Amino acid sequence: MKITNIVGARPNFMKMAPLIREMSRHPEIQARLIHTGQHYDDAMAGRFFQDLGLPTPDVSLEVGSGSHAYQTGEVMKRLEPILSDQRPDVVVVVGDVNSTVAGALTAVKLGISVAHVEAGLRSFDRTMPEEINRLVTDAIADQLFVTEESGRENLRREGIDADRIHMVGNVMIDSLEQCRQVWEQSDIAARLGLERGHYGVVTLHRPSNVDDTVTLQGLVKALEDIGQTLPLVFPVHPRTRQRFESLRVGAESSTSGNIRYIAPLGYVEFISLVAGSRLALTDSGGLQEETTALGVPCLTLREQTERPITITHGTNRIVGTSPDRIVSEAFRALAEPARVTSRPPLWDGKAAQRIVAALLDLHAARSGAAATLARRP
Repeated sequence: MKITNIVGARPNFMKMAPLIREMSRHPEIQARLIHTGQHYDDAMAGRFFQDLGLPTPDVSLEVGSGSHAYQTGEVMKRLEPILSDQRPDVVVVVGDVNSTVAGALTAVKLGISVAHVEAGLRSFDRTMPEEINRLVTDAIADQLFVTEESGRENLRREGIDADRIHMVGNVMIDSLEQCRQVWEQSDIAARLGLERGHYGVVTLHRPSNVDDTVTLQGLVKALEDIGQTLPLVFPVHPRTRQRFESLRVGAESSTSGNIRYIAPLGYVEFISLVAGSRLALTDSGGLQEETTALGVPCLTLREQTERPITITHGTNRIVGTSPDRIVSEAFRALAEPARVTSRPPLWDGKAAQRIVAALLDLHAARSGAAATLARRP
């Protein structure tokens, strides 16, 4: 079975690594990895490949940065001749970035089957570029692998046949568990002068939060207020760094008021930092899931989440972007004892096994049907 796997941005890497590892255990699978280069610098890509044990990509498209239309178009233009030449049995795309929808569109137009991992998630906010990517990818994918029950419900409501939807769990948790022995031994917190359980972690990168000056200034003010009680460490995303530079706050590897701003971290160091924290404040979807698995209280600085199971089964709270509400919810979380939560169903570190087994079964069924047709007079 020939499988072409496509990644493009850092959130993709944590989802793809367990799949590539599982595929390598099956000699009947010929797996290839294509990196579009949507995230291309070493801090955003190279260190994650190393930390997660991802192999060197078979092909690097080197698309680089640009507008949503530019990235999507360039991926399709550069990917088409490669898929035309390879003719894989299936193209696997993960997540909801521009490379995800571009890979799916290119494959479908060439008549190649598409499998979408992390399908069905919905924020119901079409101003989010990721939401458009999710909707389009799910509409054209042949097989949809979902992480939580809301994903199945959303897809069925959108008219997707039940036999194309597979509840498999969350490959993000596979990565977390597969790297556990390494991140548990990391000394990143000590190197930053932080005491386990006595600091918070911050991430911000969504355009709605960092591109609007008033919103960003309000968020920084809220973080400063929280930092008076709980020291905060903030690995600064390149997009956010550009905005901070224009506001003259948050210089890398510096302390501004009560917030420690540092350069982006690799996967192992970042997860270790989060696991040892008392509180996470974020606009990231992936961190909502990781804190749920780790039992770390999480405040999501958005008005909605496409991962509702992190609220019903996890530690996540949606608090929006009002500075006053963020501060009050943070103090509320700090005043409460840490909650003991059970993980959502199938978030057990074995999602990749289920996905690869399903792909093999589907391939065997198609091959058997094709052989039957060939034998007919």
